[in-house]
Amino acid sequence: MKILFCILISTFLVSIISLIGILTLLLKQKLLEKILMFLVALSAGALMGGAFLHLIPEAIEKSTNSGVFIYVLIGFTVFFLIEKILHWHHCHKKNCPVHAFAYMNLFGDSIHNFIDGLIIAASFIVNIPLGIMTTFAIALHEIPQEIGDFGVLIYGGFKKKRALFFNFLTALTAVIGGIIGYYLSTYTESFTIFLLPFAAGGFIYIAASDLIPEIKKEGVLKKSLANFGIFILGILIIYTVRFIAH
Repeated sequence: MKILFCILISTFLVSIISLIGILTLLLKQKLLEKILMFLVALSAGALMGGAFLHLIPEAIEKSTNSGVFIYVLIGFTVFFLIEKILHWHHCHKKNCPVHAFAYMNLFGDSIHNFIDGLIIAASFIVNIPLGIMTTFAIALHEIPQEIGDFGVLIYGGFKKKRALFFNFLTALTAVIGGIIGYYLSTYTESFTIFLLPFAAGGFIYIAASDLIPEIKKEGVLKKSLANFGIFILGILIIYTVRFIAH
């Protein structure tokens, strides 16, 4: 029951991040965009660090076969497929053309958050430090995503309060994913062995396909180097968490 409690708390905290859209009402647009790029760089580093320093090594340690990297590839491919089918793209700017349909965006986010819940559950089942690290990496990624998604809903015609409510509602699917992940894992250990590298593939896809290209758009050398430094900082934070955990 302790593990289930940790999963519920973690997934709920990640869900609350969806309310960060309130910041878009308080900060000036230019300041928000500057902060957002730093958050994008930090979350990209955290996701890459989480995949290569935590999830994949943990999966290799627990697995008795050589299928770990196949599962990583499956995870990468499935996240790519979800994006193509649902026109789901983690946009970080209000006028992103991919998010033309607000309801499609909400549907895609529901699936994404549900998968996050599954990943958090699998990580906590392996051990609590891994669960905390995974939650941290997902939370860092959620901040720029949720700010972007809130902007998309406003752009798509939602009133501000309604946008906040629906964004939070879709975020709660992470809690459902966490509960289902917990009970599935009690029936089969292979579920956890599959889901850890699958999650790593998803982390790599989001960072490499979505977040890093956003950072690369920066044309000013000083800002570009600053973003790179923050990307490395994201990796170092994850490494530090792993070091402390062990």
